[in-house]
Amino acid sequence: MKKLLILILAIFNFTGCKAQVNKMFGKRPNILWIMIEDWGYDLSCYGAKGVKTPNIDRLASDGIRFTNSFCTAPVCSPSRSAMMTGFHQDYIGCGQHRTSGPGFEKKALPFGIKPIPHLLEEAGYYTCLIDKKTDCNFTTERPLFKGKDWSEKKEGQPFYAQVSFSGTHRTWQNDTINPLDISAVEVPPFYPDNAFIRRDLATGLEAVQNVDRQIGILLKRLDDEGLSENTLVFFIADNGKCIARGKQFLYDQGMIVPIIARWPGYITPNQVSDNMVMTIDICATILDAAGIKPGYELHGKNLFGKEVAERKYVFAARDKMDQTFDAMRAIRSKEFKLIQNLMPERPYCQFNQYKEATYPDLAMLNFMYLKGELTPGQAKFMAATKPEIELFDLGKDPFELKNLADDPAYYSIKKELLSDLMAWRKSINDPGVSDDFRKGGWPSAYPTRSLEEWTEIVGKWEKWLFSDPKVKAEFPKIKTPDNMIVR
Repeated sequence: MKKLLILILAIFNFTGCKAQVNKMFGKRPNILWIMIEDWGYDLSCYGAKGVKTPNIDRLASDGIRFTNSFCTAPVCSPSRSAMMTGFHQDYIGCGQHRTSGPGFEKKALPFGIKPIPHLLEEAGYYTCLIDKKTDCNFTTERPLFKGKDWSEKKEGQPFYAQVSFSGTHRTWQNDTINPLDISAVEVPPFYPDNAFIRRDLATGLEAVQNVDRQIGILLKRLDDEGLSENTLVFFIADNGKCIARGKQFLYDQGMIVPIIARWPGYITPNQVSDNMVMTIDICATILDAAGIKPGYELHGKNLFGKEVAERKYVFAARDKMDQTFDAMRAIRSKEFKLIQNLMPERPYCQFNQYKEATYPDLAMLNFMYLKGELTPGQAKFMAATKPEIELFDLGKDPFELKNLADDPAYYSIKKELLSDLMAWRKSINDPGVSDDFRKGGWPSAYPTRSLEEWTEIVGKWEKWLFSDPKVKAEFPKIKTPDNMIVR
């Protein structure tokens, strides 16, 4: 009851924010959007073991942390395209990652939709990108952002600043200041528990510790410049964690992203919300905080509004990843997840150059699968085909290892979720999969390499993973197999 009262008060405070901002400050809030790449809930404020992220923890304790927070696409460019507009990526024609080739050219946004930096700029905000990465799958007539730093703004002008930290993107770098013991790492059951996997996961946790220190410097700058009190800060990731069963897939490891918000005086500190929220909700929340009406209704909604508090489902979609052609759709409630595989004839682990060149865990899974050493639950991800429907009871099976799609006891749940998913797909003009798309991309044969080749690759990764962090071995160069080269 106490948590509900706090949330109701927060909703009341936030929905009246424009009038309160004018009364208290005489101007609209600054907005700082902090984004890390390819990460989930592996942060100390989310209860992850071993890792220490004190600066991100500070943001969470000063504001609100969402515990059912998801991206709409499990890879950067479609996800960022959605976040920059407040619309699901397929609705705006931005669902294909690394848009290129006939039929995949970048285009202007449809339906008169504008990216959020342009809406803010037109409303008098100074917009700036404090790094070079936007990675959106659409074109614009003018640059997305006005400048490179809020120090360039006019006196008294509110700013909207976005910064991305790439340290959590593969390749991960060791933390030489606070290294982690691999025994402290939690190994999810879709992985074998061995020193190789533990070292890889520990390196990822060290990478986020490095990023946390960078975030601390940025937050200190806000404090030093006297900006913290009138700055709405968001901390998020662009998509799920870059591990074999995470990024690029619609399991929770690919969909879950942290969302934390802080705004002194308007967001009550030390809040934790289990509302179902999506990264596209941030766009709507920012526009409401700035008092901006775009002239159309966004798919995303105010994080603190009634529609989000009453939301039953979140939705996500995966399409082309580089030249790996596949398509999946997902609907998720707090209790259940249904995934519709639109190309079940293709394996999960069909060739992807980026992943095979940068993911040690993927190499170990392939190595152990070909040796017959994975458990049945772990081996399902390495199969040559996929089921058309996957259904998971998340309360009983949080790591989504037991597919209940053919279980009679779950028939009514499956029917309802599939019906609601199909209605959502229709609402976003989901193009689905054409015959040409089904034939496209890198070859889909699996396994992509022989046991002998994976054995050699695992050896290269072992040398790199277990080398002295202060004198790190050269990052392995993993060649593309000749049978996977598209000529």
